[in-house]
Amino acid sequence: MLETTRSPVVAGQFYPGSEKALQHQIHECFVHSRGWGKLPSINKQGARIKGLVVPHAGYVYSGAIASHSYGFLAEHGFADTFIILGPNHTGQGSGVALMTQGSWKTPLGKTPIASTLARQLHAGIIDEDSSAHAYEHSIEVQLPFLQFLAKETSFDFIPMCFMMQDYDTAQEVGTILATALQQTKKNVVIIASTDFSHVGFNYMSMPPEGMRVDTYAEQQDRLAISKILALDPKGLIETVEEHNITMCGYGPVATMLVAAKKLGATKAELLKYGTSYEVHPDSSCVGYGAIAVL
Repeated sequence: MLETTRSPVVAGQFYPGSEKALQHQIHECFVHSRGWGKLPSINKQGARIKGLVVPHAGYVYSGAIASHSYGFLAEHGFADTFIILGPNHTGQGSGVALMTQGSWKTPLGKTPIASTLARQLHAGIIDEDSSAHAYEHSIEVQLPFLQFLAKETSFDFIPMCFMMQDYDTAQEVGTILATALQQTKKNVVIIASTDFSHVGFNYMSMPPEGMRVDTYAEQQDRLAISKILALDPKGLIETVEEHNITMCGYGPVATMLVAAKKLGATKAELLKYGTSYEVHPDSSCVGYGAIAVL
């Protein structure tokens, strides 16, 4: 069987399309005043991270916030395998879709899919469906950060895309993930890819009169983040729905929390919060959070 390689679809848009420029931009994300503050070095010993929340916007807006998740990951135990859960923005493919074979390519190289483990996850509501991943950016934008950190360290990953973001889905998929990870000898970290509130004219979600878009985004996001820090996946989904929080990947985050708790997670830590307004003050704004689950 020929190996299938997924080519990047947002290189040159969300992040630079050449290896040199991409290396430079990720370096800048880490050392930026909004970023981790330094270039991290990998520690693979004693990994205790169960999950991460990482934004997935263009690097110029969210890359510095993402660097906090990846800096923390590098220094507290880089994994053998990453399961990357992202929302489905395109509307293509199955409600919960994973790929079980092949590799994904970015300007920094190819990363293989962890086929054996991925096939174990092909159960219940989870379909094998590459079409859901064909044009989706939420998972792709995480790979260059992992490749940048890894350098010569080998790792693989599993992409899983969510169109369905209700609690029953999060509970079922999170349970499938936890069961499989309890049986593997690999060190695995689950990455939930999400941006937080999308506020302003561009997103048809307006703040109360007289309130700036970034102030409203942070106010909304504080509600969602409090549920993540409480390791409360059901509460997260209920809060998002009750307060009309325009967080695009709450289902992947809830799924990660379900799995992480079953795998023994006891706490979550907010590493950094920021907004696109900090980079480009405008009539619209998106919130970003970096969170570690331990």
